[in-house]
Amino acid sequence: MPASEPRIALFGSERSAIVGARDIGPVSPDERIELTIRVRPARPGAVAAVAARVAGAAPNAGNGRWLSRPELRAAGGADPAEVVQVEAFARAHRLDVVTSEIAERRVVIAGSATRISAAFGVVLRRYDIDGAACRGRTGPLTIPASLEAVIEGVFGLDDRPQASPHFRVLDAGAAEAGAAVPAVAAVAAVARSYTPAEIARLYNFVSAADGAGQSIALIELGGGLRPADLDIYFKRLGIPRPVVATVSVDGGRDQPTTPDSADGEVMLDVEVAGSVAPAAKIVVYFAPNTDRGFLDAITRAVHDTTHNPSVISISWGGPESAWTSQAMHAMDQAFADAALLGVTVTCASGDNGSDDRVGDGRAHTDFPASSPNVLACGGTRLTGSAAAISAERTWNDGALGGSSGGGISDVFDPPPWQAGSALPGSANPGGRAGRGVPDVAGNASPASGYAVRVDGRDMVIGGTSAVAPLYAGLIALLNQALGTSVGFLNPALYGPAGGALVDITEGNNGAYPAGVGWDACTGLGRIDGTRLLEALQPTH
Repeated sequence: MPASEPRIALFGSERSAIVGARDIGPVSPDERIELTIRVRPARPGAVAAVAARVAGAAPNAGNGRWLSRPELRAAGGADPAEVVQVEAFARAHRLDVVTSEIAERRVVIAGSATRISAAFGVVLRRYDIDGAACRGRTGPLTIPASLEAVIEGVFGLDDRPQASPHFRVLDAGAAEAGAAVPAVAAVAAVARSYTPAEIARLYNFVSAADGAGQSIALIELGGGLRPADLDIYFKRLGIPRPVVATVSVDGGRDQPTTPDSADGEVMLDVEVAGSVAPAAKIVVYFAPNTDRGFLDAITRAVHDTTHNPSVISISWGGPESAWTSQAMHAMDQAFADAALLGVTVTCASGDNGSDDRVGDGRAHTDFPASSPNVLACGGTRLTGSAAAISAERTWNDGALGGSSGGGISDVFDPPPWQAGSALPGSANPGGRAGRGVPDVAGNASPASGYAVRVDGRDMVIGGTSAVAPLYAGLIALLNQALGTSVGFLNPALYGPAGGALVDITEGNNGAYPAGVGWDACTGLGRIDGTRLLEALQPTH
């Protein structure tokens, strides 16, 4: 590629300045940077045709409804010739080609900050965010005009923290003794905590199944797990300890530290999913908390032919306004690939109500929950006992205690399966029509939270982070009971399987009230597991 070739701004790559960050100087010229370049699919028409077939099939259509991973590679992989073009561009700038993955449509390149900056027309600076350093940029990336149609996104130049774990913590011992609550969240006192197995029973999950033969993927952007704690936790519950495997993505590692770190997220996810589906294999994908790390972890899980996950649970996210459009598009396409494979993706909708902790006076939805290709999971607060629910309403414990994330997307349009749900317009000026979040909800208030064990401490944790792995466990049970993957559930839940949902009609999450039918607090409501199994049974 000649150096004089015209360059264009890469659509959707614009980055704003990091709010609250302190500029501490230029990036070292010799700093080695690794990037992921996302390439367009070779046969977009074939992918669209398969997607239409999947969307139009009955929810109980069976194994013939889904693609195998080799079939997805053939239908949706990159064009090898275009991958060669991208590799040639990298080598022209004296950058290393680390790997190229046709099925995942990605090319990984690396080189010095000086050469990377020249290749993509950016100025890289270092910033301090609350004592932690990161690399950042502003404005768009530029690429050769000949690659405009080929490259869909470039990830890794900016490594600012991209997402937050959606959990709220209260130390059970501290609550009883009146001691300090961990800094990650100050919440109302626990009224009654539940084990994940108790919640599964209250929600009428499939008692005859245990998840055997299924693999549940957990996406984690920090923290770690302690096997000794898992041994103690599951022994106490009288539940077989699930098999847990870890996968490193982009250098991410299983690195446990302290209970008030991201360890709370990792252990919550494993303990909730493992309690619901103890015979399922739990696979934890550890990646850096960057847009590149997040995307690569999802892509790895979707295309993993070693562990073959049938459901992916994601408890991390951030307001749509914090993402580049190229990142949201790439992740949404990865979720669409998951749907073609029959892999269900559950995402926490956020713990900060309709504001999503932006603080600009507007309503915001959380991504990736706002993707139309995932099951977005909001939050409720339970009142009752281990034997029965006496009341359930929208989770809203106030500014300190958190509330169910939800609203109308500023990015994604209403999907066809939400057409009959009478979605309200956005609470923001103009009342935009958009994808409604969440789809379903489950127990999330720390005041009715989940009894878990983290780094040697018994704790009570809430947040929509718990709801995503809870329903991921249910889906593993459904897959086992049906003998096939339920896959992308949303069209069924908004249609023929709607009777499996228990409507939550009380409360609000700030800008949006709960009510009869779908609402932007708890979606369609909580899932009754056995009723959903009945609704998904083959009709022949």
